[in-house]
Amino acid sequence: MTRSPRDEAYLLSLVRELAALPAETPWVELKHNNAHPQEIGEYISALANAAALEGKARAYLLWGVDDATHALVGTSFDPAAARVGAEELESWLLRLLAPKINFHFHTVAVDGMPLVLLEIERAVRHPVQFSGVEYLRIGSYKKKLKEYPERERTLWRLFDTTPFELLPAAEHLGGDEVLRLLDYPTYFDLLDRPLPDGREALLQALAADELIAREDSGHWTVRNLGALLFAKRLSDFGNLRRKAVRVVVYEGSGRTGGARREQEGGRGYAAGFEGLISYINGLLPSSELVGQALRKPVQVYPEPAIRELVANALIHQDLSITGAGPMVELFSDRMEVTNPGEPLVDTQRLLDSPPRSRNEALASMMRRIGICEERGSGVDKVVFQTELYQLPAPAFEVAGESTRSTLFTPRQLVKMDPEDRLRAVYLHACLRYVERDFMTNTTLRGRFGLDVKNSAAASRLLKDALVAKVIRLHDPEAPPKYRKYVPWWA
Repeated sequence: MTRSPRDEAYLLSLVRELAALPAETPWVELKHNNAHPQEIGEYISALANAAALEGKARAYLLWGVDDATHALVGTSFDPAAARVGAEELESWLLRLLAPKINFHFHTVAVDGMPLVLLEIERAVRHPVQFSGVEYLRIGSYKKKLKEYPERERTLWRLFDTTPFELLPAAEHLGGDEVLRLLDYPTYFDLLDRPLPDGREALLQALAADELIAREDSGHWTVRNLGALLFAKRLSDFGNLRRKAVRVVVYEGSGRTGGARREQEGGRGYAAGFEGLISYINGLLPSSELVGQALRKPVQVYPEPAIRELVANALIHQDLSITGAGPMVELFSDRMEVTNPGEPLVDTQRLLDSPPRSRNEALASMMRRIGICEERGSGVDKVVFQTELYQLPAPAFEVAGESTRSTLFTPRQLVKMDPEDRLRAVYLHACLRYVERDFMTNTTLRGRFGLDVKNSAAASRLLKDALVAKVIRLHDPEAPPKYRKYVPWWA
């Protein structure tokens, strides 16, 4: 099948991001050339089951990557030419899998080097077997599932739970009513696909992505996934009305003065995302000077950071919490983006932890249409953008049963409080580390826009962070001039 340019770009992006992970995960395996058919089958079982345990929609096996450095080196493996006896590899693998799950080999070229990506659907109702045996990934190792009874029990409990996205938002609808409720032209436009001819073809396309489902009676159910993403009006789906995004603008730096403006989004997340971002941008003040290089009016918060934080709030919210939805609050000195549900990873480890999402179907669809990346680079981008604009470091925190992310307006280093400085130093160390580099006095001066003659100020910041134990020396024996720093957990 011929790929579209969009598909090709997506695969290239996916390959680079998987290779850039700090380490293999239970749902990602990296290889150079090892392509023994039996091992591939066992990995499909192990990765599919691990993806279900980890809450991932898919798992990946990537050939053409050096195990130690994760450098892209190319591979001699050609799945299209591979055979087991006289049988094609893909057919042989599918025959020995139970239950039969979807998996696809993709061959891509990066800088002239051939790589092979195996995309594997997660296990759904039963653990996936290969040749009669169920496997699982424990860390980066492939093991037999039966050897880990606690993990096996957990896996079966997960299978008993239907995700919120696949529950019905509206049932017993005629085809015309479904198309009246959903913004299906936007669905096809965002996926860069032509509109099918005829009502039945439209409905079948929506059903293929699990946005809707045909009932035994011949009527249709709109699933929560379809309504959340593509509703013309979320208010048409009563149980989802409170999931709409609220944007609130306050007079000053607190809530006591009351809201100056409040707006609740009406459309589904995908259908209304660009409009939401434009609306937020229109409410923001501009800054005449951000950092040393930008001396023209610019938006006070970088748009890429806003997009990532809003997308994260939509994707990672706990949809099971009733009466609450994502919220964007604008104050005179900051912007707060809040979503229901505590984060699934420690807020101090958002930059380096393998990504996890409560809402896999939602995250997967929003990734496909280009609103987000599911593989964990969003927070990295937010931190990078705030450093580029030399803003105070963003804050990520748990607020009650919610997760709150905050961007701050420009503030000189001398006007930052100690907590702001420590957070900036720590996140700079984290960002450098996930980029496989180190924080130094020089990089920290660049982060704060300090001149070389102010190296002593950077040294004081580093000393305070060492005392607070948010960073540590990479090599305690190195002389002061050559010291490098890493996050405390590295």
